[in-house]
Amino acid sequence: MKLKFTKMHGAGNDFVVIDGVNQQIDFTPAQWQRLGDRRFGVGADQILLVERPTEAGCDFRYRIFNADGGEVEQCGNGSRAFVKFVSEKGLTDKQSITVQTKAGVIVPRLEANGSITVDMGAPVLEPGRVPFDAEGLHGEHQGDDTLWPLLLELGGARESVLISAVSMGNPHAVQVVDDVETAPVELTGPLIEHHVRFPNRVNAGFMQVLDRQHVKLRVFERGVGETLACGTGACAAAVAGIRRGLLDSPVRVDARGGQLSISWAGAGQPVFLTGPAVTVFEGEIEI
Repeated sequence: MKLKFTKMHGAGNDFVVIDGVNQQIDFTPAQWQRLGDRRFGVGADQILLVERPTEAGCDFRYRIFNADGGEVEQCGNGSRAFVKFVSEKGLTDKQSITVQTKAGVIVPRLEANGSITVDMGAPVLEPGRVPFDAEGLHGEHQGDDTLWPLLLELGGARESVLISAVSMGNPHAVQVVDDVETAPVELTGPLIEHHVRFPNRVNAGFMQVLDRQHVKLRVFERGVGETLACGTGACAAAVAGIRRGLLDSPVRVDARGGQLSISWAGAGQPVFLTGPAVTVFEGEIEI
């Protein structure tokens, strides 16, 4: 079949966005993987599928497939692209929409200046619900947070890193580093992603604190590798930093592909993610 698609990005985190409202889409993991392939397909970090909702009270259903073909729960940058897509395609005339995701309902809003704010819901902080297996570990308290030691096997050597375990609908392991540019993202990112204590794998975040409202961040995303930005990763990093007593809301997050703004009022409150969404081009591919 010929598939119509739109290529988009949010702070360099790039997507293939597909209208599943007006097209019948039922692809295999291999077909999703081909779409995400940068040599044999369109190329993207994630493929986003817009569908009619299956839950009452929602405007759309939003599904996310990683470049490896696996479906995941949430994508913050993708949710902003989602809003811009449904608005540009005339699928809605609402400024604020209610969207069904695998991780629950989110409420993105198109701002007057063209940026998009997403209510990402309250972070999940209990280890077992992230999910993170903390059994037998002795956590180190910092502020309101608990830092958990992760033992990594590095070519016969062992190294322990301290992480905050946070879920923003998908799991994150956030560590503070002195310098994100020299942090061993490519070396330890895959080890953290596949660590046995994260049964669903995990996104590995490397955060450098510049001041109390400004950080730099790199994220090694599960099923993708390092991306130029990660919206849920930015949310998780800001939450971890605020809980550790290192940051104050709102937090500016500098990713390699652009800037995001995160606001969080504290425990039990939703996290708000604000940033850009850009349409790159449209096309068709035989799939």
